[in-house]
Amino acid sequence: MNEDEAAAIRQRLADMRAALNTASADAADSRAPVELDQTSVGRLSRIDAMQAQSMALATERRRAIELARIDQALARVAAGTYGICVKCDEPIEPRRLTLDPAIAVCLACARDHV
Repeated sequence: MNEDEAAAIRQRLADMRAALNTASADAADSRAPVELDQTSVGRLSRIDAMQAQSMALATERRRAIELARIDQALARVAAGTYGICVKCDEPIEPRRLTLDPAIAVCLACARDHV
């Protein structure tokens, strides 16, 4: 991979990271603790709010996992190993990297994992 390709990949990963961070900041209120004041919110409304909070927290965990994948991909770019499967050291198909630039394994290894 030449320096222009590496720069394009770094930029795409940085854009993905920025989008995830923006989404996380936008959803911060939905992860806030649920008030348990029964005078202003009924029991069912509280349950709905707690369920919404739980889903928001699960989404935030998925975002954190995706951010970690992006950071790992950036580290592979820096190390010169981007595009090489972390399990079998074979090249990852370019189409696969185009679909998900943070992918770490080739299709064969991904199938073996399932």
